[in-house]
Amino acid sequence: MKSTPSKLSRRTLLRGAGVTLGLPWLESLGAAANAPSAKPPVRMAFLYLPNGVNVRSWFPETPGRDFQLPATLEPLAEFKDQLLVFSNLWNEASKGGDGHYVKEAAILTCATIKKTPGADLANATSVDQVAAQRTAHQTPLPSLELGVTPVAIGVDAVVGYTRVYGSHIAWANPTTPLAREINPRSVYERLFRASSEPQGNAAKMDALLLDRVLGDARRLRNEVSTSDRIRIDEYMSVMRSLEERVQRSGDTSRRAWKPRCPLDAKAVPTDRPADHAEHVRLMLDMIAVAFQTDTTRVATFMCGNAVSDVSFRFLEGVSAGHHDVSHHQKDPDKLRQYHLITRWHVAQYAYLLRRLQAMKEGDSTVLDNSMLFFASALSDGDRHDPHKLPVLLAGRGGGRIDSGRHLVYAEDTQLSNLYVSMLDAFGTPVDRFADSTGPLRGVLRS
Repeated sequence: MKSTPSKLSRRTLLRGAGVTLGLPWLESLGAAANAPSAKPPVRMAFLYLPNGVNVRSWFPETPGRDFQLPATLEPLAEFKDQLLVFSNLWNEASKGGDGHYVKEAAILTCATIKKTPGADLANATSVDQVAAQRTAHQTPLPSLELGVTPVAIGVDAVVGYTRVYGSHIAWANPTTPLAREINPRSVYERLFRASSEPQGNAAKMDALLLDRVLGDARRLRNEVSTSDRIRIDEYMSVMRSLEERVQRSGDTSRRAWKPRCPLDAKAVPTDRPADHAEHVRLMLDMIAVAFQTDTTRVATFMCGNAVSDVSFRFLEGVSAGHHDVSHHQKDPDKLRQYHLITRWHVAQYAYLLRRLQAMKEGDSTVLDNSMLFFASALSDGDRHDPHKLPVLLAGRGGGRIDSGRHLVYAEDTQLSNLYVSMLDAFGTPVDRFADSTGPLRGVLRS
């Protein structure tokens, strides 16, 4: 018996990922209850931008505190004193290999991925998971992995890598990418269940759903072609990461945890996001809610998968897809559109910062007590260049981050050094991460 790839990916695989529902703007979540008097926790989020940037309008011209924001970064003007802009960072481990996948799968691992067309993945533990694994006992959810695009499966015939690599930046270990939530409603319900008592029934429901999805996939594997079996194996490798989360949700040993503010049970909507722009905003809302309630302190968000060609025709002056214009070949009109798309993504980053800034925690805000990383794994998308990566960090990390500067380093300074500094500020210090040589100079307050 044969099954077409379209039926396999849409009806079987994506159904289990929960990708079709959405929710409207959750204005009711903006009002927080009184926060506990204890010192607020530090949070960290990693936001990933696919396809690189128009480097001509990204980097400030002068270093230090008196830098001027270039055109692409102008949406961040109100947060300049909370911002670090980095120049000359790179991810050396991603310098080999063609195309996007080697670079984009390794943006948070700083490792060289294994070239494979199948499910035998090999990467490394990502920086977010180093932090999450050390603080897993402190919150109901160790981490939150979000996106807006379904997992891509199959092989990119141009470069010979499985597309699964381009769908994940968070890795629990070298062989396990963490499944992302792309349905805002599902995320909100998960946050609500995690912060509510009791959790036993919810955990049983999650376990039954997971068993059903995995069982369907296993049965289908025996009925399809060899190439489709590879796709199912890829899917199963991702779904394995959900099993530990389901088991954890039923753990009754963490009942001492209390949310820093309540979630409204009646705020769960049923409508799907109207478009890509709304979908992105809603997922950023979920990060804000998760951080405000302290349901988790670690989050990742992919604004799109590797090689994303989402149409940005909703932006005035843009008539093409993202990946298309990133291969600009120095064409002035494509460079102009590339700039507009990149600037739009920066504006979404600013939106999240604004939401966190509005959430008060005593004399500080959630933004003051967070670190919000924003970067692409490429600089110039036309050349797939891993040098001079576009990297930003916002928030003061609970007072540990010396923000408000443009930091310029020697060419090809290790990106992993920044992760060492972030882990220190988060309260989970390491001597070394991947190929780091030490903390990144100038990031932490002395």
